[in-house]
Amino acid sequence: MKAVRFHEYGGIDVLRVEEVERPVPGPGQVLVEVRAAGIQPGETHIRQGGLHARWPATFPSGQGTDLAGVVVELGPEVRGFAVGDEVLGFTHDRASHAEFVAVDDVRLTPRPEGLSWEVAGSLHVAGATAYASVFAVDPGPSDTVVVSGAAGGVGSLAVQLARRRGATVIGLASEPNHAWLKEHDVIPVEYGDGVAERIREASGGPVDAFIDTFGIGYVDLAVELGVRPERINTIRDWGTAAKVGAQTAGESTAACAAVLGELARLAARGELEVLIAGVYPLAQVQDAFRELERRHTHGKIVLHP
Repeated sequence: MKAVRFHEYGGIDVLRVEEVERPVPGPGQVLVEVRAAGIQPGETHIRQGGLHARWPATFPSGQGTDLAGVVVELGPEVRGFAVGDEVLGFTHDRASHAEFVAVDDVRLTPRPEGLSWEVAGSLHVAGATAYASVFAVDPGPSDTVVVSGAAGGVGSLAVQLARRRGATVIGLASEPNHAWLKEHDVIPVEYGDGVAERIREASGGPVDAFIDTFGIGYVDLAVELGVRPERINTIRDWGTAAKVGAQTAGESTAACAAVLGELARLAARGELEVLIAGVYPLAQVQDAFRELERRHTHGKIVLHP
């Protein structure tokens, strides 16, 4: 089968699509023929070596966590799935950017009717991260919550989940994304110089919680706005979070089939919009990451193996 590999840390040019052995599902695993697999900013940082101390790569390394596809083979002791089932799920083996992937059955959930392959295959990492971030800061109807990177893959879901809890949500995003935020009852604010004052003006009062999906100074901004550290969550700026006592809940906090199934059902019913910014064939994985690494995509980028 074909799969994405890199043999050393580096830029986009180290990514290759190679012929590798098709995996054999072990006990409690199913083999999924992948129809769609999302790509993540974290995969960029891992491939560049920036997260070696936290998540080291073993070469040659595959990549990919999110996936959706069709079950084509069952390993021993599999529960709840049959050949031909349409599923979405995740793997922590850096393996979903491939034509086939062996996945633990506990990390899969059925694909709801009406949920596109692109959304199904890009939902887990962004969805679980957004879910965990919102749960960590616990917004309610009387709260005002700020979300940085509010139009990105994680941020666009976090603002919607916070609104579902009844909170007033302020979304930091560039001006071209403001219309989408307004459509989802989110107050848009331009990031950049003077953002603290613009947030204060938009909130008309205190800011109660802050979800940082972007990094680079936003934990400090939350502190400047008077948000208590326990109600700040960042998925990127772990160093500053440790200094001020902020939270760092992310994908691993909510990585389970139950959460993924809940998010999938919301998306299938049209109650959660999952934005798809671009779709690329597996052979164009380098182009997909070039688009991602511009850091201005509105939603998820997906590979079609």
